[in-house]
Amino acid sequence: MAETTLEALGGANRRRGPWSGLRRRESIAGFLFLLPNFLAFFVFTLFPVLAAIFLTFAEWDLATPPRWIGLGNFAMMAKDDLFVKTMGNTFYYTFTAVPTGVLIAFILALLLNRKMRGILTFRTIFFLPNVTLGVAVAIVWAWIYHPEFGLINYMLSRVGIKGPMWLFDSRYSMPAVIIMSNWAGIGYPMLIYLAALQGIPAELYEAATIDGASSWQQLLHVTVPLISPATFFILTTSLIGAFQGFDQFYMLTQGGPAFSTTTIVLYIFNNGFSYFKMGYATGMAAVLFMCILIITLVGWQARKAWVYGSVEA
Repeated sequence: MAETTLEALGGANRRRGPWSGLRRRESIAGFLFLLPNFLAFFVFTLFPVLAAIFLTFAEWDLATPPRWIGLGNFAMMAKDDLFVKTMGNTFYYTFTAVPTGVLIAFILALLLNRKMRGILTFRTIFFLPNVTLGVAVAIVWAWIYHPEFGLINYMLSRVGIKGPMWLFDSRYSMPAVIIMSNWAGIGYPMLIYLAALQGIPAELYEAATIDGASSWQQLLHVTVPLISPATFFILTTSLIGAFQGFDQFYMLTQGGPAFSTTTIVLYIFNNGFSYFKMGYATGMAAVLFMCILIITLVGWQARKAWVYGSVEA
């Protein structure tokens, strides 16, 4: 009886042997396929993050080894008037460009959410700037804003108005960049809003009409609440993107005039790659990260009060 049991177990092991080897080979092949992703994650994500955490508390000029200085970089920020100014510029740009951009995108989506001949062409036209190279957009707008040969001042001169200096005047430089940024980036939020509007059941509008609701009341009490998840997504991603704004400022004004358009990211870039204060630049990047994190968390908690379908935590 014991011999029969041992033979049966041996036969089972022999039957499992090839399958076990196949599973092992499949596991090895799977790990080999994942290996490039793991390597890329460690080299381009994990290592830079760990290095940034260290450099936040160090002094490094790229030529000599980093030197630990503790909270020295943060103490330097507290005394740096330009750091305070660039943070103010960043908040001004973010909390002006984002609300106006979201409002314009919503209005455009309402206008384009209808059945008419050529509507796809109009949608494409409004979305095209979003896929256009940012450098090309900046070059075109730099010509549009030119105080002598620019299109805007030319049109103003035709009606007897002397146009401002735009990018060369600290009073108008930031509004000019905001206008360009909204024009260039309006396509993506418009597309999100358009998808959200088309997802609203037509029966809700029919019921509201039967109840005597006007078009304005339908907009306020049906459309706006039901697209609030899309609004929350657009606001969150737009705020994060605006805080990291760089290319439009670098190409249009390089932070001038008189640092009126120097944002924190541009200031970080200048400190790291122009002044070779890599540790100080990394410290400012950490402050920017904390600002974005706090604003995102506040927005996440506030969504419960106005986003349709939010689940109470």
